[in-house]
Amino acid sequence: MTSPPIPGAESRVLRMGMVGGGPGAFIGDVHRRAACLDGEVVLVAVAFSASPVRSRRKGRELGLSPPRAYASYDQMIERELALPMSERMHFVSIVTPNHLHFPVATAFLEAGFHVVCDKPMTLTVDEARALKRTVRKTRRVFALTHNYTGYPMVKLARGLVSQGELGPLRKVIVEYPQGWLATRLEQTGMKQAEWRTDPARSGGVGCMGDIGTHAANLAEYITGLRIVELCADLTTFVRGRLLDENGNVLVRFQKGVRGVLHASQVSVGEDNALSIRVYGERKGIEWRQEAPNVLRVKSADAPVELWTRGHGYVAERSPAAARASRLPADAGPSQF
Repeated sequence: MTSPPIPGAESRVLRMGMVGGGPGAFIGDVHRRAACLDGEVVLVAVAFSASPVRSRRKGRELGLSPPRAYASYDQMIERELALPMSERMHFVSIVTPNHLHFPVATAFLEAGFHVVCDKPMTLTVDEARALKRTVRKTRRVFALTHNYTGYPMVKLARGLVSQGELGPLRKVIVEYPQGWLATRLEQTGMKQAEWRTDPARSGGVGCMGDIGTHAANLAEYITGLRIVELCADLTTFVRGRLLDENGNVLVRFQKGVRGVLHASQVSVGEDNALSIRVYGERKGIEWRQEAPNVLRVKSADAPVELWTRGHGYVAERSPAAARASRLPADAGPSQF
């Protein structure tokens, strides 16, 4: 099924709305800045917070038109639809706590707006299936932000695997350790820790739903293989916490490929250490999110190759990696 073109796309500037991401939020500001990075998206409408006062205050900080800093997402839909097409937002970015993703996405899709939603898509499989039916019915674009697949060297890794550079795949090791929840931070009033450790707002899993999903998505994206079986050991170490903050998973992919997935938010001293290693019969590759401009290619009888972002030899092997590179190779330091 092909979604209809987004009106206004031909002008190369899309008008974005945002639900969530108000004062004290974290990922909302990240998504807003990233979306506007190339000058092809402009933020025009927001429902930043459940508090109308806080939403308007945040809107003023960003220089938005006061009438378009809405008190709720329902009001946002109603009043945006009342605007002429030349002013109305084209799509909405949903950056709320997890429990709101399904109702907010459904409401905007049914109103005719395209949706970019932070993961997870929903809290339950039934909700996910219902949302899928809504997307098909409305024929709107629905995008889920597994953003690590956007790195140029991740796209190169995917290209090398699909071109058979590694030979038939055998094993995948992917990990995502963080350390920020090593103590009961949710009791200090920190908004991000509060909702992420609350089953009512976060869902049935903690760490594995928050960052383990990114590790799984990265492994499937690079290998082109789906996870078909797993055996998971989920642990809660911090006394009084209700959701897991650590997980060790044995994974089986299609075609008999084996893997190990580790995710943790109590790995003291780690910041955002997502990394992946993929091994085939002939070669292996390694990529680390904290050194994103480099892909290591390893062989049994040759020196390790360091492929770096922005070079012509990368573009030759992966046009997708070239398109994802915004800066020339010498515009910033490469991290090894």
